[in-house]
Amino acid sequence: MADPIVHTPYDGSSRPFTIGLKPLDVSQWIEVDRHLPGYLDEKAQLAASIPDKVIVSQNSSLEAQNEIRDVLAEHVVSYFPDVYQRVDDIITIKPAGRMVDLTGSDFPPIHIAASLVQEDLVLMTKGEDGWQLAAASVCFPSAWMLQEKFGKPMHEIHKPVPGFGQGTRNAELIARMFDKLSPAQPVIRWNWSLYGDDKLHHPASDNGMKRRFGDAIEPRNIKLRLERQTLRKLPESGGLVFTIRIHVDPLEALENHSEGPALAASIAEQVLAFSPEELSYKGLVKERERLAKRLNQIAGLPPRV
Repeated sequence: MADPIVHTPYDGSSRPFTIGLKPLDVSQWIEVDRHLPGYLDEKAQLAASIPDKVIVSQNSSLEAQNEIRDVLAEHVVSYFPDVYQRVDDIITIKPAGRMVDLTGSDFPPIHIAASLVQEDLVLMTKGEDGWQLAAASVCFPSAWMLQEKFGKPMHEIHKPVPGFGQGTRNAELIARMFDKLSPAQPVIRWNWSLYGDDKLHHPASDNGMKRRFGDAIEPRNIKLRLERQTLRKLPESGGLVFTIRIHVDPLEALENHSEGPALAASIAEQVLAFSPEELSYKGLVKERERLAKRLNQIAGLPPRV
């Protein structure tokens, strides 16, 4: 039996292709649940097998990376004492049976920090060309490759996203928001899409050129993939730490949710409103109609004529 759905940003409150930043209480910065051991095991395996694909670091960013490590370590020990225990520079993650040495790893500090939590971590620093990706530990990307984003400014990172490239209003708004962000006030936003599997490590993008949910008449194995994204300014270095926590829920879980029909109807309405460019970016060019039909079944609505 699937876990109950925890988050439902597809209810219309966090529409795709919008900035949607909202204030976040610092106590809610990091999420920990029973899947922590599995996430950390997969991170360790990926870091050992394909480190260059999941970890990047500019030497000039080490001071800010150390700050991320220290701030995150203090946070998890303070807010999750039943999970994390610290003695000197060693943090024990009790349910995962892991010990993390905060100072003794061959990996960059940002990956040491990321090895504590289910979130991926990205460090943005301010340069001549604006905010750029200076370091990251990203084991669970959603249809993007870390090496292609490394060292690039935000408007280049967002270039493939409809409405977010260089010169757009959204790109200008993001730059101003990053500049004005206060260390005392983290923010949160959501991104969501629909995938044909529940893999966490998902760097490849098919751009909608194939059926994502199989070749049967009815779409199968539809998964709601959510990205819980937070942004927090570091008080000492002035860098920005961007966290990405992946949640994956089977679409069928909506059938057991108290608001399932309304949620399914909301997803269908939003998917049907995607522009051709947005559909391509979400990988749903060849799936929109039968996906909407399946969602309308859950919503109890008649099929579109």
